[in-house]
Amino acid sequence: MTTMLHKNIKEQIKEALRAKDTIRLDTLRGLNALFMNEMMVTKCESEFLDDTKVLALIKRSAKQRKDSIEQFEKGGRDDLAQKEKSELKILESFMPALMPKSEVAIVVRTRIEALKSQGTFDPKALGKVTGMIMKELAGKADGADVKAAVDEEAAR
Repeated sequence: MTTMLHKNIKEQIKEALRAKDTIRLDTLRGLNALFMNEMMVTKCESEFLDDTKVLALIKRSAKQRKDSIEQFEKGGRDDLAQKEKSELKILESFMPALMPKSEVAIVVRTRIEALKSQGTFDPKALGKVTGMIMKELAGKADGADVKAAVDEEAAR
């Protein structure tokens, strides 16, 4: 269990404060507040959260930003959407790079072909196939990309 991300974010808060980068500072402070809340809820005894929990919180926060961007754009609030996009960029800088859609499609195609050759593929149970592939690609691929690739492959 490493705690490098949490330490790194705390250090970057100081740097953003010195640089007077308000958007970065607000985003990082929000993350740090999430981390502190998680530490209180889980009664964490150490000073920092481990990287897996930190990444999960960052991903959740990024997903919230994406939802907010969508809602603000629907509501015609481009100013707020732009702020959320800036914060999302900062959050994504801490997340590992995800597999491109083309690689996800290759993995999905390979798994479905393997299931078909074993005779265990059921087109009616695409949710199970998607879940199986999501477990395999956890943290490596975007869930929406996996679902789209499974739907596309099943349609063939």
